[in-house]
Amino acid sequence: MQRIRLRYTKRGRLRFTSHRDFQRAFERALRRADVPMAYSAGFTPHPKVSYANAAPTGTGSEAEYLEIALTEARDPEKLRVLLDESLPDGLDIVDAVEAHTSGLADRLTASVWELRLDGVDPADARRAVDAFNAAGSVEVQRLTKNGMRTFDARPAVVSLETTETQSSPADRPSDQPCAILRLVVRHVTPAVRPDDVLSGLRAVADLAPPVPAAVTRLAQGLFDEETGTVTDPLAPDREAAAALTTAAPAAAATAPTPEGPA
Repeated sequence: MQRIRLRYTKRGRLRFTSHRDFQRAFERALRRADVPMAYSAGFTPHPKVSYANAAPTGTGSEAEYLEIALTEARDPEKLRVLLDESLPDGLDIVDAVEAHTSGLADRLTASVWELRLDGVDPADARRAVDAFNAAGSVEVQRLTKNGMRTFDARPAVVSLETTETQSSPADRPSDQPCAILRLVVRHVTPAVRPDDVLSGLRAVADLAPPVPAAVTRLAQGLFDEETGTVTDPLAPDREAAAALTTAAPAAAATAPTPEGPA
């Protein structure tokens, strides 16, 4: 059995697809691309697909991950192209590697988010960010299936800062202010989402965007304490594959030569 790990995106209008919507679209793509999927046992077999930490509905993402199990070996890049062609524009398969390590989900410990606040003056956003960063705790509320829950959103936030606006005039009216925030948040329990941070900004600085924020996950992976960055979770698999490729010719060169007939 071969395992392939994929990185995919949710862009444009497809950011409003739910995780279940994506699951249905992806399983259709597997059938269209004639992927030799491994199936679970039991009365209702289903393709072996493992999803990891999907982004909330309504948020875009450049860094969603999943793993599939195959019954026959396939070239990861060729498989990526076939699946990408079988999905609608906006749900794009952008990376594929063969799994040579375990624990992909364990390497998704933090996310980098971009929050675009249309109608918010960048100076007001900077003051709100400074107030949030200076706060020892930022209590926010979220409605759950068990009712309203209050929790501290501050400890999960590694960094929160304003950045220069990258939006093109086509994205928003050119005469409207726009603030861009960059957020790095750890994956903790309870999960702290970008909308929780926006609630925190409202609580500490009364920052309330006039329209819903456009939120995009830029990266997801293992948080490096030394550099303060989020690393590529597929890098260990690439390194292992490169090591195997390098080791194969060396092993062939040192193998003993079979002796001929006496």
